[in-house]
Amino acid sequence: MSESKSPLRRAFAWVWSAIVAIYRIMVVIVILVSLALVWMAWRGGKPVAVEDNIALVLAPTGVLVEQINEDPGQRFLEDLSGEPPSQSSLRELIDALDTAREDDRIALAVLRLDGLWDAGLAQLDELRAAMARFQAAGKKIVAWGPWYEQMHYYAAAQADEVVLDPYGIVYVEGFSLYNNYYREALDKLGVDMHVFRVGEYKSAVEPFTRNDMSAEARAANLDWLGDLWTAYGKAVAQGRGLPATIADDYVNGLREGMVAAGGDAAAYARDRGLVTHLETLTAFRKRIGEIVGMSEEHGSFRQIHYLDYLAAVEREKRVHKADRDQRKVALVVVQGEIVDGPGQIGQAGGDTIFDLLDEVRRDPQVAAVVLRIDSPGGSVWAAEQIRRGVQNLRAEGKPVVASMSTVAASGGYWVAMDADQIWGHDTTITGSIGVFGLIPTLDRTLAKIGIHTDGVGTTPLAGAFRIDRPLTPDVAAIVQASIEKIYRDFISGVANARKLPVEKVDALARGRVWSGADAYRLGLIDHIGGLREAADAAAQLAGLEPGQYQLDERRPQHDFVSVLLSQFSGRIRVELVPGVAQWLDRLRARTDLERVLAVFNDPRGVYAHCFCTVSSGRGR
Repeated sequence: MSESKSPLRRAFAWVWSAIVAIYRIMVVIVILVSLALVWMAWRGGKPVAVEDNIALVLAPTGVLVEQINEDPGQRFLEDLSGEPPSQSSLRELIDALDTAREDDRIALAVLRLDGLWDAGLAQLDELRAAMARFQAAGKKIVAWGPWYEQMHYYAAAQADEVVLDPYGIVYVEGFSLYNNYYREALDKLGVDMHVFRVGEYKSAVEPFTRNDMSAEARAANLDWLGDLWTAYGKAVAQGRGLPATIADDYVNGLREGMVAAGGDAAAYARDRGLVTHLETLTAFRKRIGEIVGMSEEHGSFRQIHYLDYLAAVEREKRVHKADRDQRKVALVVVQGEIVDGPGQIGQAGGDTIFDLLDEVRRDPQVAAVVLRIDSPGGSVWAAEQIRRGVQNLRAEGKPVVASMSTVAASGGYWVAMDADQIWGHDTTITGSIGVFGLIPTLDRTLAKIGIHTDGVGTTPLAGAFRIDRPLTPDVAAIVQASIEKIYRDFISGVANARKLPVEKVDALARGRVWSGADAYRLGLIDHIGGLREAADAAAQLAGLEPGQYQLDERRPQHDFVSVLLSQFSGRIRVELVPGVAQWLDRLRARTDLERVLAVFNDPRGVYAHCFCTVSSGRGR
């Protein structure tokens, strides 16, 4: 029998294994960095030029966002593998249209939206407005799609031609809001969910306390959903030159129309006037090629993608000079759930946004600020930090204009309320001025498996906030008092900023969600308009005229290499330990739950959050 290794030899073997593992990791890192550098050099070495008489192709992919905020490593892998980006910037689409309308080299624009997964009505309102400006310059927009989902069609209806594949369909069905409700499930598990809120319309907590939607929430939700559906139908009717009832008529007549058309959904959409004509992609390419010419290399009409177009125009600007002394209107974006701390990619971290606002406050070239909001809210503490950043800017003499996108509700309204002006769209989802707290207790759950909690404390509150103990009346009273105090702060802040009586704000608040049209009528927002109008308003408040300022977008700083390597090195480390990667793969289903729970990180456990996501057709 061989002798067992001595402790010294085992320690040396362990150290040597660690050195080898670190060496392997460093080799892989060097390879990855080299690949990244080669990729960036290759991308930068093939500039695309803007040719004469060419079509601008508007083909966003993934989710339409106010600001690209995906993991840089993910974008790197997407580009490296040829996959379309999982996020598209609304501003880049609009900038491309606004630049191209004055560019004689661009003959027309082609809109293709089937790669777009999700977008908000308010965002598409801004895109439609940019399309209208492009058309007002005498240039044509042609949309083609293998199908049009409901949100796609809202934008496509603005085009001069809406072309559908003969096997396609226009999915227009109306708006809805459905949730899962967990009360019965929580009872079976023995979980007691203690809810603290102010306002009968603050329905964000209802999934934990009910098995169905309350009558108050049902009425309020139908109200603002109805406003959005009315706006949808109006926009479609105006875009296509059809009766104002066209959206309702299309949905309500779908059954009979499909039967009459022999099940041909494309023919039904054409017969109702929603599409101009039916055409395969090959035929469409050939027809557009008759206008701008065909490309032998690609076998399609001569075209330039809107991102390549923007890059080419930017290179031309650098060559011909830009006015570096031009005053700036800074653009700071609050996108995603508002969370305490710096936040993760895809969230609006209170500390991160405050730092951006403080940065522009100290920048002498910044004359004013636009706070662009697309958020359902979240942590009250984090929202308050952002609001204080707005106050600091105004105290410095720099006006702030809030621009609401798809959703600016609850905490999303909190961060906007102290702005000099608030702009929104008719289709913006806002309001939900209310506060709630959630404290689950698991003592009954643990008792089901024979686990019990007992002990002693020096005061009645010592250990009273443990989730494995029942919630005491004292704790409940303390939390409810805190919720009510923050709600009073919320409505008094709105009343002071909006110059409204507190009693009126209280009547409008209580957690109720409003459409932008109703919010404007009620005085919760000041103007109807998009980012362009909000930026002009901010410039005017700072004494600048439209066209005399540069809109300067500020982004949270993410180190590309460090983030990229952190993503890869994490995988590399677990691959070095047999079985760990497979174990983590089995837990991957938990990541969505972890992401949801990460939103609820307010240090006081108090939230201004609106669960008001609209279901608008076929989801992905």
